[in-house]
Parts: sequence; structure tokens; C-alpha cells
Amino acid sequence: MSLTGVGVLLIGAGFLVLAIFIAKVLNHFSSILEGVNETVDRLPDQLDEVLAETGEMIRHSNDTLADVNEKLGTLTPLFHVAGDVGETTRKLSSSLVDVAEAAKSKVVDIDEEKRNKRLGGLYGTAALGLYAARKRKEAKSGGLKRPRNLMATGEEKAFDIARMKAEAKEAAREGKYLVQDQ
Repeated sequence: MSLTGVGVLLIGAGFLVLAIFIAKVLNHFSSILEGVNETVDRLPDQLDEVLAETGEMIRHSNDTLADVNEKLGTLTPLFHVAGDVGETTRKLSSSLVDVAEAAKSKVVDIDEEKRNKRLGGLYGTAALGLYAARKRKEAKSGGLKRPRNLMATGEEKAFDIARMKAEAKEAAREGKYLVQDQ
């Protein structure tokens, strides 16, 4: 055999090996395509099931949405009432704040001397009322005091009133009085 014959024989053997390899690859590819074909054949049935379940889910969603809308329709007036109550409460509290601010500004605007006079007048009136009540009680109990004792008692009461006024003035200066005392 000549060199040409050996070359042709080697080329033929190469083609044979190549043909066997291609046959195996094509056979494997054929089995893959058969699996794909089976999957594609089952796909319409599976899609029908999925679409049926999806349709059922959409129907349930629509029913739920309709129920929620109905319930919201019944609750809407309650929300409006709650909003109105909140607005009214806000206006009322705003009015109360305005009144409190006005009262505070009136209290702050009163100067110290007027406060002391009012407080001193209040304590003086209380002391005078107490003195008158005691005198009335003494008069009912029978004995009138002699003028000398009456003068001494009057001086004591005047001293007590002056002391109460001084205490009231000091309390007003220290801020121990209440707004209701005015």
C-alpha cells in the first residue's frame, strides 16, 4: 500500500470516529427533545389548572374587596363624626388656652402695689370680721369692757391688723398668694 492509501485509510477512520461521535451526540439531543416534547404536551393542562386557580383567586379577591367597600361605607359616617368631635375638641381647647392666656396676662399686668393692696384689704376685712364676731360674742355673753380695756383691745387689734397686712405684703412679694385670693 502506498502512502496515499494509508492517508485515505486514516482519513476514513477519522470520519468513522467522527460519525460515531456525532451519532451519540445526536441521539442524546434526540432524547432531550423528546423530554421537551412531553413537557410541552403537558403544559396546556397545567396552564389550564393555573388559570382556573388564578380566576378563582381573582373572584375571591373581588368578593373580599366588595365586602371591604361595603363595610367602609358603613364606617365612613363614624369617621366623619370622629373627625367632627376632634375638630370641636380642638376648638374648645384652643378657646380654653385663649381664656387662660387672657387671665394670665391680666394677672401679670397687675402691678405689685395693687396686688398688695388687694391682699392686704382681704386680710384686713377678715380681721375686722373676726373682731366684730368676737365683740358680738362678748356682748351676748354679758359684760361690756370698760373704755380703758376697750382702747387696749382696739390697739391690740390694730397691731394685729398691721401685722397681718405686713405678712400679706411679704407673701405677695414672695409669690405665695393665689390668683383666687384677688
